Amino acid sequence: MSNLTPVIKSIQDVMRQDAGINGDAQRIEQMVWLLFLKVFDAQEEELELTRGDYKSPIPEHLRWRNWASDAEGITGDTLLDFVNNQLFPKLKNLPADQQRNPRGFVVRSVFEDANNFMKSGHLLRQVINKLGAIDFNRRAERHQFNDVYEKILRDLQSAGNAGEFYTPRAVTQFMVDMVNPRLGESVFDPATGTGGFLVCAIEHLRKQVRNTDHEALLQKSIAGVEKKQLPHMLCVTNLMLHGVEVPSLIAHGNTLARPLREYTPASRVDVVMTNPPFGGIEEPGIESGFPSDVRTKETADLFLVLIKHILKDGGRAALVLPDGTLFGEGVKTRIKEQLLSECNLHTIVRLPNGVFAPYTGIKTNLLFFTKGQPTEAIWYYEHPYPSGVKSYNKTKPIRIEEFDAEKAWWGSEANGFAARVENERAWRVSIENIRTAGFNLDQKNPHAADEVSHDPDELLRDYARLQREAQGLRDQLKAALAKSLTGARA
Repeated sequence: MSNLTPVIKSIQDVMRQDAGINGDAQRIEQMVWLLFLKVFDAQEEELELTRGDYKSPIPEHLRWRNWASDAEGITGDTLLDFVNNQLFPKLKNLPADQQRNPRGFVVRSVFEDANNFMKSGHLLRQVINKLGAIDFNRRAERHQFNDVYEKILRDLQSAGNAGEFYTPRAVTQFMVDMVNPRLGESVFDPATGTGGFLVCAIEHLRKQVRNTDHEALLQKSIAGVEKKQLPHMLCVTNLMLHGVEVPSLIAHGNTLARPLREYTPASRVDVVMTNPPFGGIEEPGIESGFPSDVRTKETADLFLVLIKHILKDGGRAALVLPDGTLFGEGVKTRIKEQLLSECNLHTIVRLPNGVFAPYTGIKTNLLFFTKGQPTEAIWYYEHPYPSGVKSYNKTKPIRIEEFDAEKAWWGSEANGFAARVENERAWRVSIENIRTAGFNLDQKNPHAADEVSHDPDELLRDYARLQREAQGLRDQLKAALAKSLTGARA
């Protein structure tokens, strides 16, 4: 099949005819649990060929090949009854242990909150048959499907608040390239979303694989946690498409709900790369698992505390954070002060507006730090729009090639980034200046004019000035109107 995009589009068109599906998010969820079972079955075919003793964790009559692959198989009410009353109840309650039956554990965790939204068994059969046209055992077609999968993820951007799961591929790629995870290191994303960072890490690590032992090492080095059901299902399917046999290390839950004291030295990790949810507030009680001096309900702040804590000494992190965390005060100041004393926050890349549009217009930053040594100075790099571009959008997103300048400038942490030089986009701020500024990390580019400031005092002064100017204009208008009325009466 030369192009899988029309297949996915035709599946979505069929789903639009079904009375049970309301909106893009439900269409995507419906398609993904079907895709998961199809991909899982294709993976099992390979395992049966390579491992003679392989046994599926799914009961025989519930395996995709035995109820879905026959285009003339069950349909209508019979199919609907089977899916709702046999398939879903059994898969949601598979007797699966993460250690002894990890593949069964994956199936159960994917289905525990999944739903069949379709009301028409005949339309469901049409969708299944269209999926049947995709051969996931053909390497070329599987590679092609990765591009289609990226399209499905982009569709989430317009599916209400589901867009929060998607980080532009260019951003994840750049962050992984700069952190440079190495085979044998543990890689963790505490807010995996659909798995973009982990997939980039897998592709990066696979270039280092030379034998079956290396591949086994890679398979067990990728881990993550995702709170919401739909992105968790997307993440697990995504990892299987990228060659992870048992993505049982992708947990379905809230990372922040685990108290920090439960992270023993043995559970620390080498690399964290993530785009934690920002602008959100955690449910009451979550903050009680954190030290009293940094307790807050703001999600992004808690993730920053968590990431600092779970890194090993020498561990490296890259994460996306909004401007608000950089200039925020109160608890945010204490969190930043601790981060700078325990880690070397060596680089902040400041992204322009629109990188995460249409989900959010908030300006965002990429923070890179290494645990174990205090920060002596922070390098800032202001990422510009490419020539002729005034903003990003869905059809013209940020591209990996745009980061070539940062990559050329980056240098090596081993020598303290000695080769870095200031230029119109890059500048260095000492820890003394950061401390004097009250740990405000929202530092202006000294080489740029008309930079927007987020300093609270300066914003208040500007607000007062604008108020005075507005009052002056109102007074002038009143005087002009009074004069005009006086002249009219005369």
